[in-house]
Amino acid sequence: MSWDFALILFVLLVVTGVVWCLDFFWLRARRRAQGVAAMAATGPAIAGLGEADAARIRQEAYDKANKAPWWVEYCVSFFPVILFVFMLRSFVVEPFRIPSGSMLPTLQNGDLILVNKYQYGIRLPVIDKKIIDIGTPRRGDVLVFRYPVDPGVDYIKRVVGLPGDVVQYQNKVLSINGQEVAHVRDGDFFEPDRSSYVGRYTEQLGDVSHRILLNKQAPQDFMAISDYPFRKNCEYMPSGVRCTVPEGHYFMMGDNRDNSLDSRYWGFVPDENIVGRAFFIWMNFSEPSRIGGFH
Repeated sequence: MSWDFALILFVLLVVTGVVWCLDFFWLRARRRAQGVAAMAATGPAIAGLGEADAARIRQEAYDKANKAPWWVEYCVSFFPVILFVFMLRSFVVEPFRIPSGSMLPTLQNGDLILVNKYQYGIRLPVIDKKIIDIGTPRRGDVLVFRYPVDPGVDYIKRVVGLPGDVVQYQNKVLSINGQEVAHVRDGDFFEPDRSSYVGRYTEQLGDVSHRILLNKQAPQDFMAISDYPFRKNCEYMPSGVRCTVPEGHYFMMGDNRDNSLDSRYWGFVPDENIVGRAFFIWMNFSEPSRIGGFH
């Protein structure tokens, strides 16, 4: 879980940072003084020795007394690396792995992606409190967010509804504020999770043109609906669901429309749960050709 990793990274940063500061401002000078004292204490041992041998013994005594304990060496060595990773991961980009096929055909199981952490505002790490508001999600953006039912789990879906929107998904047709979202058939796609072919369509959400998977013959199943916040904003029917998105929240759906556990089932995503916008596939070890950007 990314939250657990962020907390572990923060603890490591604090521990190594404290040791680095102690070493820089106090321990280092104390070791040097101990080294000088150790050199001075070699006087009787080097009496009568040649200059080269005496210098070697003095240097060995200094190095031994000046040597940092192993735990100080490790902390001082790793602190800059941990600081860099922490800052990069907290404020610039964060890597994630796609764990399921709910975003097919855009993203598939095993894709390693990068997430922009600053596009929607600067947030304090670990507590994820927004301190600088830069922008807001748009329809069609692919977002990583903390699952509202269990914030320790990260989910990835596409933004369909913005605050105030009326989102309707009825008879496999998506409408936003009374306007049907157009989608055009674009061939078939083999879905590994179900070992079968399903219809592939091109959909236009706002300024974003992307592909979705849709089986228009498969029945809609809204049996497993949770009792989520603002549940009263949604109306469920045998043919679908209609929701009014509350302020400060977003309605999310997977591109694999018939195989995605999303806002239709567990409700809205609050702004404070947003991690960032997914924008790049940096590796898929099973299919390296997938490296690149996506919509």
